[in-house]
Amino acid sequence: MAAGSRPHSRVKLPTSLHHGFIANFAAMLRKALPALLLIVAVTISGCSKYQKILKSNDFEKKYEMAQLYYDNGKYQKAFPLLEELITVFRGTAKAEDVYFLYAYCNYRLGDYMLAGYHFNNFVKTFPRSSRAEEAQFMNAKCYFLDSPEESLDQSSTYKAIAEIQLFINRYPNSDRVAESNDLMDRLRAKLEAKSYRHAKLYFRLGDYKAAIFALRNTIKDFPDSKHRDELGSMVVKASYELAFNSIESKQQERYRDAIKECDTYLEKYPESIYLREVSRVRDDAKTQLQKLQSL
Repeated sequence: MAAGSRPHSRVKLPTSLHHGFIANFAAMLRKALPALLLIVAVTISGCSKYQKILKSNDFEKKYEMAQLYYDNGKYQKAFPLLEELITVFRGTAKAEDVYFLYAYCNYRLGDYMLAGYHFNNFVKTFPRSSRAEEAQFMNAKCYFLDSPEESLDQSSTYKAIAEIQLFINRYPNSDRVAESNDLMDRLRAKLEAKSYRHAKLYFRLGDYKAAIFALRNTIKDFPDSKHRDELGSMVVKASYELAFNSIESKQQERYRDAIKECDTYLEKYPESIYLREVSRVRDDAKTQLQKLQSL
C-alpha cells in the first residue's frame, strides 16, 4: 500500500436489511419453485413422449404425430419421423402423402437445395399426382431461394431461371404463372445488376477493350435495361479511350470505330441525357483522326 493512502473499508448493510433481503428472496423462490418444477416435469415428459414415438413400431401413429408436429411448426421433430416413414410406406397408398410432406419439411427447415431435389423427385415418382404442379413450382421456388447474392457466382441463379421457365412451359395456365414471372424478373434483375457492375468496373480500371465487350454483352443480354442508354454512352467513351491509348499504327482505325459508335448512339437514343457528351466525344475523335491523317 502506498504511503499516506487509506485502506478501503467495506460498506456493510444493516443487519436487519441483510436478513430482510434473504427472507424476501427465499419467499420468492418458494412461490416460483412449483412453477419451475412443473416446467421441468413437462419438458421431461415431452422428451420422453417424443422418444417413445421415435422408437415405436406403430407407423400409423408415427405418421399422425409427424403431421401434428408439422402443422404446429415443429419441423425438427417431424423430420426424422417422416424420413423413416418414406421407406416404411414406399409402394403403399400413403407413400405420396409422406413424401410430399417430407419435401415440405426440408423446405420449412430452410434446406432449399435438398427440398428442391425432393420436390423434383416427387414429380418424377408421382407424375399423375394432383400435387405434381405444386411440387414442380416448389422445386423452381427452392432454386430461387437458393440463388446467392449478386456478388457471388450465379450458377444457381441461371439454374433457377431454367427451372421456373420449365414450370411455365409445363403449366402455362397455372395460377402460379404470375408469381413465377415475378421470381424470374427478380432473378434477371440480379444478373443484370452483376453484369452492369462488372462492365463499369472494367471501364474504371481502364481496361477499355474488356469494357467494350462487357458493356455490349450487358446491352444484348438485357435489352429492356433501364441503364441501356448509359451503357451505350460508355461504349462510346470506352471506344474513344481505347483509340487514344493505342499505339499509333492502330489509332486511325480505332478512332473511326469510335466515330461509328457515336453515330449509332445518336441515332438510337435521340433523347438521351448523354447526347451532349457523346457529341463531344465524336468531335474529339474526328479532330484526333484529322491530326493523324495530316502527318
